[in-house]
Order: sequence, then C-alpha cells, then structure tokens
Amino acid sequence: MTQAPTFPDVYLYDTLQRRKVKFEATSPGRIGMYLCGPTVYSDAHVGHAKKEVAFDVIRRYFMHLGYAVRYVSNITDVGHLQNDSDDGEDKMLARARLEQLQPMEVAEKYFWSFMDDMGRLNVLRPSIQPRATGHIGEQIALVQELIARGHAYESHGSVYFDVRSWPNYGVLSGRKLDDQEEGTREEVRTEKRDPRDFALWKNAEPGHIMRWDSPWGEGFPGWHIECSAMSLKYLGEGFDIHGGGLDLQFPHHEAEIAQSEAAGHPFARYWMHNNMLTIGGEKMSKSKGNFTTLQDLYRRLDPMTVRFLLVSSHYRSITEFNDDAFVSAQNGYRRLTEAKGEVERRLASAAEHDDSALVTRIGAHRDAFEAAMRDDFNTPEAVAALFGLTRDVNAALAAGIGRAGLQAAHDAYRELGGDVLGLFMEGQSDTQDDAQMLDTLLELVLQARQNYRLNKQYAESDALRDRLAAVGLTIEDTRDGARWKK
Repeated sequence: MTQAPTFPDVYLYDTLQRRKVKFEATSPGRIGMYLCGPTVYSDAHVGHAKKEVAFDVIRRYFMHLGYAVRYVSNITDVGHLQNDSDDGEDKMLARARLEQLQPMEVAEKYFWSFMDDMGRLNVLRPSIQPRATGHIGEQIALVQELIARGHAYESHGSVYFDVRSWPNYGVLSGRKLDDQEEGTREEVRTEKRDPRDFALWKNAEPGHIMRWDSPWGEGFPGWHIECSAMSLKYLGEGFDIHGGGLDLQFPHHEAEIAQSEAAGHPFARYWMHNNMLTIGGEKMSKSKGNFTTLQDLYRRLDPMTVRFLLVSSHYRSITEFNDDAFVSAQNGYRRLTEAKGEVERRLASAAEHDDSALVTRIGAHRDAFEAAMRDDFNTPEAVAALFGLTRDVNAALAAGIGRAGLQAAHDAYRELGGDVLGLFMEGQSDTQDDAQMLDTLLELVLQARQNYRLNKQYAESDALRDRLAAVGLTIEDTRDGARWKK
C-alpha cells in the first residue's frame, strides 16, 4: 500500500482568525487557491505587481514542498462601478468611451497588456483564469439561490443582498454592521431596503452597452458575485486559500463570504492579504501624482530587479518604492546573479575538490531559507539566507572550489532563488544565447590578458583590464585564475 506523502508544517497569517495558524490542506497533497485578479480597463500598476508576486511566491513554495496547486485567478471584464459602489459609471464603459473602443476591445487590450507585464515579472500563469463575462449563468444561479433562501431581494430590476439577514456580515473585517455609517461607501439608493445592502445584479439603464438577459430583466452582475461564483465552480466548497490585496478585505471579500455562505456554500478556509506599497512615503494615488504603471517602471528598471525589490519585503508589510530602494535592489540582485553566473560558468569544467565544509554550509543556508518560508512566507529572511549562501560561495570561488561545491551551490540557487522566489527566469533562449556569447568572448579576452602577463607585456595587460573596466566589467585574479564580473 502506497504511503501518503508527508509535508512540513507551514504557518500562515489568517486574516479571518487574526493570527498565525498552522496550514492544513483540505485534501492531502492538494491545495486550491483563489486570487482576485484585475479589472482590465487600464495598464497594470505597481500595486498589481505587489499582489501578483506575493501570491506567486506562496504558490511556488507550496509546489516546492510537493503540493499539487490549483491556482485560480479571475479576470473582471464586465467592469464594476466607479468607487466600487453601486452608483456611478462603469469603469469599462468609461475607458471605452475615452479610447473610442468597444468595451470588449478594452478588455482584450488590457488583459494581454496585464499578462505581458506579469510575464516580465516571471509570475506563473494561473491554472485557470476565468473571465466574468464567461460565467454570467453561474452568477445568476447564485443570485437565485440567495433570493430563494431569503437573503436577497429584487428591486426595480436590480437584486441586492440583504445584509441584515446575515448576522455574520463583518466577520472578516471585524466591522459591526450597526457601527457602519450610512453612505460612507455608497450613496443611499431609495430602491434598497438598507443603504448598506450591496448589489448582486444591476438593472441596465438605457445606453448601458454591457448587458445580459436575467430573470429580473436585462442587466449586469455586481462586482462581488463574480468571485464567489467562479471560485466555487473551479475550487469547490471549503477550498483552501483565498488571497488578495488588503484594500479588498472590505467590502469585496466581506461580501464574498456573506453571499457564498448565505447561499449554503462553505467558502474559503484561510484568508490571506498582502499589504500596500508606498512611493516616496505616500500611498500611490493618481490624485497625488505618484501613480506608476509597470510599463513606466520597466523603462527605468529591469523587471527582475522589481521582483527582487518586492520579495525583499514581507507580503504583509508595506513596500516602499523610491530611488534608494531601486539602487539597493539593483545592487543586491546583481550580487546574486553574478555569483550564480560564475558558479554556472565553472561547473562545466570543474575538477574534484574537498568541498565538504562548503556543502555543509550550503545545507545550513538551505535550512534557514526553508524555516523562513514556513513561517508565513518570510521572504526577507529567505533572501537573507541567499545572501549568506552567496557570501560563502564567493569566498570559495576565490579560494578554490570543486565540482561538488559548485553543484550544491547551483542547485540551491536554482531551487530556492529560481523555483521558489522566481528570481531567475528560465527558458529565455535569446538571453541565454547572448549570455553564452558574452561568456565565450570574455574567456578569450582573459586568455589574451594571461598571455600578455606570461610574456611580461604588463602595459598591454593593464590596458585590456582598463578597457573592460570602462564598460563596467571587473577582472579579479584568484587562485583558480582570473574571472570577470559586472
């Protein structure tokens, strides 16, 4: 009889329980994760990057431990109303009017732009990426269940969730219904029984382009209902983890819990939220003039440097984006990539060597990395473990290192820095070919320099070194010969 696999204990911060808890999968060896995806009406910004990278790392680590992870992240292509309320203009329609496009043209344009931006950050694609427009039937069915159970009501062609009918409303955010001031999230609508009720289905007014037939007339789904419908469809009741940005905790995630469980469907067991980021010490905002899209940022920074900056802060901490942080990230990421590159260059022709002490130290850094990740995915400590590894590897590269040490270091960089943190992209043939060409050319340059030195042509040797330094390449003379680095 095959023995079921065992997994190390992982602790995560559950927003619902407001504490760090031991994670236990619903099905042994399998995890269902749902992440609230973007509303595709404009370019992705750095806030999207924080969320996507945070949960990409969490997903990657579970996969590293051997779990089969079904990762579902939706695409909101229906659009929802301005200010996340039940009033105002649909964001998709507003953008369509601005760009003189059809709403679905807007959705397609910004969906593919979003995917390209995330791909450059080395974010893995979801297992399933459902679109709201493709699941109107499921959303209508869920609304009908809520009406049948007495938790929703129709009014003038719209359907609203009756928050008074669900005593647990506020369980995630800790907000008590009676303490919520009327009109703080939305203007009072006379068609509602209570101004705090939220829309499940909206009546489409004349001129509203995106509309579907429903039992209540032509209309479109409310913002919250889509995530409940799609997560339950693809992950089932009581799935493991629901993630998203801290700004979605209320009202979006609160509404998801209420409408799902009021309809009789046990919902997510663990809730995880990433914190925000600041630019120059202030929360990013168009009104403050510090709004930054990823495409703007990519003109200044390599996308992988951006990812390194993001994983260098904890997902539940605020990440600061400023020039000092960018310089620090560039320098730190360069240290890792240079050491990894030198290990790969030497590995092909390495000789045997007594590397037992180094292999032991690499193992200790691995253990530190794993301990950090099992403690609520503490990526800053995990990155610190990679820097500890790099310090020992660089010392060994200078003093002498053999095949066993190089292989242990290579495996650690690939598995921890690459597979888990996603800091090293694989499969980019053009980049790899360019790197191999550069390696070959510089090996020839180093051989020429060595010939100059052997023939005591020191002026020529120094001139060669200075020419390389002028373009940002440094030559280091070690016991195992000369090596270059940026």
